[in-house]
Amino acid sequence: MRRPLVDLKKQYQGLKEEILAEIGQALDGMQLFLGKNVQTFEADFANYCGTEFAIGVGSGTDALHLALRACGIGPGDEVITVSNTFFATVEAIAIVGARPVFVDIDPDTYNIDPSQIEGAINSRTKAIIPVHLYGHPADMDPILELAKSHKIKVIEDACQSHGAEYKGRRTGSLGDAGCFSFYFTKNLGAYGEAGIITISDPEIAKQCRLLRDHGQDPKYYHSLFGFNARLDELQAAVLKVKLPHLDEWTENRRSIAQAFDAGLPASIVKPQEMPWGKHVYHLYVVRTPYRDQLRAWLETKGIGAGMHYPIPIHLQKAWQDAGGGDCSLPITEKITEEILSLPMYPELSSEEVKYICDCVQEFAEAELHAAVGD
Repeated sequence: MRRPLVDLKKQYQGLKEEILAEIGQALDGMQLFLGKNVQTFEADFANYCGTEFAIGVGSGTDALHLALRACGIGPGDEVITVSNTFFATVEAIAIVGARPVFVDIDPDTYNIDPSQIEGAINSRTKAIIPVHLYGHPADMDPILELAKSHKIKVIEDACQSHGAEYKGRRTGSLGDAGCFSFYFTKNLGAYGEAGIITISDPEIAKQCRLLRDHGQDPKYYHSLFGFNARLDELQAAVLKVKLPHLDEWTENRRSIAQAFDAGLPASIVKPQEMPWGKHVYHLYVVRTPYRDQLRAWLETKGIGAGMHYPIPIHLQKAWQDAGGGDCSLPITEKITEEILSLPMYPELSSEEVKYICDCVQEFAEAELHAAVGD
């Protein structure tokens, strides 16, 4: 039997009747965008994150893009972020005409290293985008202090950190704006594309609402040039049903991570959880210098494994073609050669976790024997 990297069918089966009923009601009413499902979900998610507002948009990329524009970021500006992230983080900066500036990452959390940020700040710096990668929050206090002292914005890329906490506060509530993806594989996933921006500043929230809907309010009265970036009613209906289950799913993920921590061999570098953070394990990412061999081995055992992300953005063709130039990011480059994501989803059984651990242990023993010449 195959153990996939993510199994979405198990979760759907448990919610199927409720989800289909909500979708049916949306179709019966035929108000298919910015209706009651979007409004309800926005209010619920803002309450969940601890912000005043949440503005539903079409994707996590839309969230990042519109948050940057709403915060006044544009051509000639610089935005500090990391190269160890999904491409959309940096893509959004490029879309608004700003220049991404990369700093290296912390070797324990794989998130932005706050100690590297101040040296990258200059008169053109207008924002920092910390990425809460894999579900672990970035170390936000020093980032927020730097931003305050230099009067620059902080936009959280929380696309992988639904429900994660930093010193008791949920990600998405810490900076000037928080950006979430509800891509279908996320901890809270739609059945397609969806995203949201969490904000407590009413002016930034107003700008995001205008930008997502062609700059109009009311209809046909356009105060600015915007975009078609709305969260649709069907996806909001799905998310509305799923949100009350998110904390339970998070605890399941954390229990699975603890079982992996205990069952995997010592030669495998496991994810760390800092004392100030709550990890929600969107991904369970391990490290080994034998990453490619381990992945191939697991495939023979029917275990799906992935790499998030094998090529950092500063080494991507798009970056070079855009004149991005060379960067010195030694920790990022080392880690991206060794990372491997093991299966992680709330419905993963203890028997399946044990099987995965046993297979990794078998691989580690084989590697050890090969190293000593057995």
